[in-house]
Amino acid sequence: MTQSATFPNRRFYRSSDSRVLGGVCGGLAEYFGFNLKVTRILAVIGFFMNPPLGVLAYLAIVILVPAHSTSVLEPRVDKNFRKALRSSPAQTMSDVRRRFSSLDRRLAGLEKYVTSSRYQLDREFRELEH
Repeated sequence: MTQSATFPNRRFYRSSDSRVLGGVCGGLAEYFGFNLKVTRILAVIGFFMNPPLGVLAYLAIVILVPAHSTSVLEPRVDKNFRKALRSSPAQTMSDVRRRFSSLDRRLAGLEKYVTSSRYQLDREFRELEH
């Protein structure tokens, strides 16, 4: 599966959901999977380091980049999973593999029990109790 298939709407938008002054920091945090507070702190530091460039860049983004709500983009996708996948894809996929491996072992145990004679015996005892 390609990245475009897993994230079809992976475009940079200004955030309509988490906005203070235009939603630029919220959009950056959502796009890169950063913490919103850290993104805002870095933006303030950038403004103090070079105020004219920071204000011009911020205004340019507010004017040029469209605002969009993340709930409209993909309401069925877990935001925490997307952030984790963007920040550390290898670790996230390792966690997913581990969870599926655990589920596979549990399913194998369930299949083993259901196809065993023990299951038939337990079932017959339950029928006698009723």
